[in-house]
Amino acid sequence: MPGGRLTQQDRQQIALGLADGLAYAEIARRLDRPTSTITREVMRNGGPTGYRADLAHRATQQRTHRRGQAAPRGAGPVPQPYGRDAEAVRDYQETLTTVFMISGLPKMTARVLGCLYTTDSGSLTASELARRLQVSPASISKAITFLEGLDLVRRERDERRRERYVVDDDLWYQSMLRSARANDQLIETARQGVAVLGPGTPAAVRLENVARFHDFITENLLRAAEQAREVLHARTGAAPDGTGGTGSDHGRAPAPTTTA
Repeated sequence: MPGGRLTQQDRQQIALGLADGLAYAEIARRLDRPTSTITREVMRNGGPTGYRADLAHRATQQRTHRRGQAAPRGAGPVPQPYGRDAEAVRDYQETLTTVFMISGLPKMTARVLGCLYTTDSGSLTASELARRLQVSPASISKAITFLEGLDLVRRERDERRRERYVVDDDLWYQSMLRSARANDQLIETARQGVAVLGPGTPAAVRLENVARFHDFITENLLRAAEQAREVLHARTGAAPDGTGGTGSDHGRAPAPTTTA
């Protein structure tokens, strides 16, 4: 990352940029930083409307201090396979978490999903998630329940009868179907409004356009989801050494989706 960690002066420039209505990319350009660094900094410190440079700097110092205290107890970066840089993986996981938060997921839910995404197996137990994220099992349980409601995670039992939380391509497809079902409800409700307000009236025309727009989007969304699913199921997964895989869905994860 250019320039190392953000300084207090950097954070003041971020705050000024937000006050001026600048995009994250423009703030990042002015500070010679990756856009993801600015996005993560803002989202984890109050968001674009609540960001305060001094509070953000103090919170970062406190997080660094807590990490230093936890290090002797073995709370450092999780050892990584394939020769990966553990620190780089942790930084990337934070960036991915920020993206999930921007898409609408609560912070802890986004952290859990980001952790699952960056795991080769695509599955972890509650205790493994709690240990990796350094949070309570209750926090994990709440986040998993939220993700299950969005069809972004499913539960399985392993050979030791432990409950595991899994992400894969089929869940991505199911999440898209959930999004389409939500659109169907909006379409039906909008058309009910047309009947109540009177066809041809300005308000009714507006609602009819809402229904037509989302009807078109949903139809194309479902068609694209089916086509993508067929492509993913037909492809042979590539192993890290370049050899062909089995084509199984397990180990590949979905991204959160919002209603079109």
